[in-house]
Amino acid sequence: MRKSDIRPDAELKYKRILLKLSGEMFGGKAGLGFDYDAINAVAQQVKSLWERGVQIGLVVGGGNIFRGAGSGQPGMDRVAADHMGMLATVINALCMQDALERIGVQTRVMSAIEMRAIAEPYIKRRADRHLEKGRVVIFAAGTGSPFFTTDTAAALRASEMSAQLLIKATKVDGVYDKDPRRYKDAVRFDRLTFGEVLSRDLKVMDATAIAFCKDHGIPILVLDMEHPENLSKALEGGPVGTLVT
Repeated sequence: MRKSDIRPDAELKYKRILLKLSGEMFGGKAGLGFDYDAINAVAQQVKSLWERGVQIGLVVGGGNIFRGAGSGQPGMDRVAADHMGMLATVINALCMQDALERIGVQTRVMSAIEMRAIAEPYIKRRADRHLEKGRVVIFAAGTGSPFFTTDTAAALRASEMSAQLLIKATKVDGVYDKDPRRYKDAVRFDRLTFGEVLSRDLKVMDATAIAFCKDHGIPILVLDMEHPENLSKALEGGPVGTLVT
């Protein structure tokens, strides 16, 4: 049976999602370079959803390699630094593509910066067609423009592909009122509004991405992907992570 012939599971609340992966997730516990055990674990979780008929888009960061202006030398040109960061996301996209295809998941990498030898140029209609055919689409190179984060790229692609949910995968089990790794009395939120996130400056995603999702009615779910069952629970509408609506 072809993947495109598999019918979506009726129990799933969300049938088309955008999954935002930070570059640090590629680096495992260190958050730098490539931890292939961590990468393969993420690929297996994506496969488990793909096998249930979920249409999946991925936006990957590049922080394990280069974080734009934050990684450059003092005085480095911001545009040059951001372009380097975008190229880092392409490297991660190709890495994730390899991990997925080695376990039988059909994928396409689409880049906002044209590089036809290694990735398809991003075209919305083509991305839609890949998703309809049951391919996981990995969106690389951010928005293709400097000064915009991969959070903003995730919000943009989620809107363009009419995603029902944007999932931000992290190493924390939701959104807290302060850093739970530093403060034992940090309180986790189950649900938040976009207005609360912005007014309390909760750092769920950057303000541009939050405002974009608010304007386009795209809910954001922040969850911990280190627990393999969380993604499935989320798509079934179960209580996991923090939902921003």
